[in-house]
Amino acid sequence: MDHLDGTLETVDGKPVLRFERLLAHPPGKVWTAITDPAEMAHWFPAAVEFPAGPGPGSSPRPGAPMRFSFGDDAIDLGGRYREGEVLEFDPPKVYAFRWFDSVLRFELVPEAAGCRLVFTHAFSGAGTWGDRPSAVRNAVGWDACLDALNARLDGREPSPAGERWFLQRAEAYADAFGLSEGTVHGQPDGGYLVRFERDLVQPAGTVWQALTQGADPAPGSPPPEGFTHRYTPAGLVTAAEAPRLLEYEWLEDGAPAGRVRFELRHQEPIGTRLVVTETIPPPLEGTRAVALAAWQVHLELLFAALHGDERVLRSERTEELVKRYTARLR
Repeated sequence: MDHLDGTLETVDGKPVLRFERLLAHPPGKVWTAITDPAEMAHWFPAAVEFPAGPGPGSSPRPGAPMRFSFGDDAIDLGGRYREGEVLEFDPPKVYAFRWFDSVLRFELVPEAAGCRLVFTHAFSGAGTWGDRPSAVRNAVGWDACLDALNARLDGREPSPAGERWFLQRAEAYADAFGLSEGTVHGQPDGGYLVRFERDLVQPAGTVWQALTQGADPAPGSPPPEGFTHRYTPAGLVTAAEAPRLLEYEWLEDGAPAGRVRFELRHQEPIGTRLVVTETIPPPLEGTRAVALAAWQVHLELLFAALHGDERVLRSERTEELVKRYTARLR
């Protein structure tokens, strides 16, 4: 696994992705590649247009409107993902623009061997398109784009970024950003809520199929194995709405102790936002670390399976996470 270029910061309460790349090309050449729409077409994820110009031989000015298009065969992402505005244009140093409610900024710093590209993607913090969990898919996407930019500058074809490459990068970024981990929240009754939130690029129907494996869960029936883990006995389903919701009781000494809930929400612009919660009553607070570890591993296996990598559960991984969560809960 190559070094991860992207880091995730929080600025004014909002997530910001930051990338640095040393490019073996002079700033002028790189500037053309990151600002000329004809050159951007070789690496940027959308086609860029300036509806009002800027006209032959001129440059875009701050305030100039921008339009982004995705091709006739692309999924319709809606009008708001197609508009933007130039914010900074200082050749050959800084180019920044708004894309919907995100801000992309490219800064070129001269180096002896060429120049250093500092690229940031500042999210709005709103919705599933601009919140912290969405940073993983965006980080992987920008890695692929910047790889393609570097290849364009070198005059070669970019290496294909396949499913395995995406999976490895996404897992690495999820771990690096802490987005594969769960959280614990106190409840009014003195109990706890263990919570996980994962951004998935697949539609809800695909995720539901992976979880149910063709079963048709209904209230009063046992939940399919895809919704359970081996460390907590499952009771009966209390609510099921394919492909969006499944809830069931979990048992302690054969009696209902709490509830597990899977919600498959719409992830904008495409995909599924999976939210998994488990309630834990006050007398069983000692099970929190095990619940956190078991669900994290379970969702890691689900994430891999959705990308074609079926893995075997390793108890060592769960035990390692139990120790980590136990120390954190202290």
